[in-house]
Amino acid sequence: MDNEQILDHIGALVREEHALRDREGGLTDDERVRLRTLEVQLDQCWDLLRQRRAKSEYGDNPDNAATRPPGEVEGYLS
Repeated sequence: MDNEQILDHIGALVREEHALRDREGGLTDDERVRLRTLEVQLDQCWDLLRQRRAKSEYGDNPDNAATRPPGEVEGYLS
């Protein structure tokens, strides 16, 4: 997946996330699980994009970047 494809995927995930957050009347249990899944997937996509950009900037092949597992991406400290 190249940077443009990752950004397109991020856009689709964000649209779905906003649709769920904008629902009136609250979310079902399944929708809450889906929302959490979307949040994790977005974090993974942003992380992958940052990896790719860093590799490109420093002369490495961006295709060597890989999606990190949720526990690693979600465990970052601010």
